[in-house]
Amino acid sequence: MTAPQIDLGVHHVPQKHAMTSAPMLLVVDDDPAVRASLKFSLELEGFEVETFDSGETLLSQANLPNPNCLVLDYRLPGIDGLSLLSLLRERGETCPAVIITSNPTRNVRQRTTDAGAVLIEKPLLSDGLTAAIRRLIDRSNRPN
Repeated sequence: MTAPQIDLGVHHVPQKHAMTSAPMLLVVDDDPAVRASLKFSLELEGFEVETFDSGETLLSQANLPNPNCLVLDYRLPGIDGLSLLSLLRERGETCPAVIITSNPTRNVRQRTTDAGAVLIEKPLLSDGLTAAIRRLIDRSNRPN
């Protein structure tokens, strides 16, 4: 005799992205705690995430994955996030980008806009970053 089945109300629901590969994000932040937190939370949201501790570390990679979006801290040691974005654009990287920073100046806001990136202010509250990434990826996937 088998034991009766008890429904605990927990059911596996397939994720929308299960049929296709997860969007790839490259995250650059010098703070290990922020980097780990972003990786964890973005992976929970269904993204594949590669992290780097500096712009120089990212630029030194011989074989970068083909990202769907960049998430770059503005205040990095060495090269700042906007200068990193400029160098990546010069190398032919065209994916959308998000610049994250706390207390951005008017100049940083303008430079971010001029670079075609989206600015998200730290602290990163609620789902603002995830929503911005999804909008950017959706926009970049639309046919012209």
